[in-house]
Amino acid sequence: MKTTLLLAGLTGLLLAIGQLWAGERGLVFALALAGVMNLGSYFFSDKIALAMSGAQPVSRNEAARLYAIVERLAAKANIPVPKIYQIPTDSPNAFATGRNPNHASVAVTRGILDVCDDEEIEGVLAHELGHVRNRDILTSAVVATIAGAITLIARMAYWGELFGGFGGGRDDDRRGGALSALAMMVLAPFAAMLIQLAISRSREYQADATGADITGNPYGLARALDKIDKWSKRVPMRVSPTMAHMFICQPLTTGEIFTSLFSTHPPIRKRIERLIGRDYV
Repeated sequence: MKTTLLLAGLTGLLLAIGQLWAGERGLVFALALAGVMNLGSYFFSDKIALAMSGAQPVSRNEAARLYAIVERLAAKANIPVPKIYQIPTDSPNAFATGRNPNHASVAVTRGILDVCDDEEIEGVLAHELGHVRNRDILTSAVVATIAGAITLIARMAYWGELFGGFGGGRDDDRRGGALSALAMMVLAPFAAMLIQLAISRSREYQADATGADITGNPYGLARALDKIDKWSKRVPMRVSPTMAHMFICQPLTTGEIFTSLFSTHPPIRKRIERLIGRDYV
């Protein structure tokens, strides 16, 4: 239902932008674009998210430790073993994506394998498999795709208005102007941010609880969250704000003036407190 509402909202937004941008021609173009993007968001949002993060598939020979933990946890969670990816960055983090448990993937950074011990890695991966078992990975991936698309469309609209509007035509046929396009450029990413905020906070608590239930050991995840939080401040992760909500901890991205506005996760201290009854490990 959440995914359906998000895709319906995307369609409505695209139609409104198309109408404002180029009248009837813009409306037709936006309708076609909405159809393509809805199908793409549903079937390919996970692949888009993996590509945006720079994740690369790893074999059992390359990551025997990772495979052993994921396979053991998947059996405990009673879900199929997801595909396994690694992100070549020293900043510790991880995320899960996919349409459903049968088409799921988990990605971990190189840094998290260096920073965390096996018990902590188990807690992190159990959290990610919690997202898979809770079936919120599709919504998360679709939100990342929609947020990125909204930002891209807003930029296209801005430049289209500056250089003559969609498909040429008379000034009377166009709606708004550079000022309205600039407004869209500001408001559209903000709307995408609101979508992320609406779905992310409670699902992180739920995945924490599910992960702790899968392992039977909340302390491993609590220690991992503490380490990831501290290390990510020392080694920021370069990731688009439109997909930051997918990671187990909010990446402290570099070069973002308004990073705090894109915060989609509960505070780490509160997550740890819910796991072990106190806000320190």
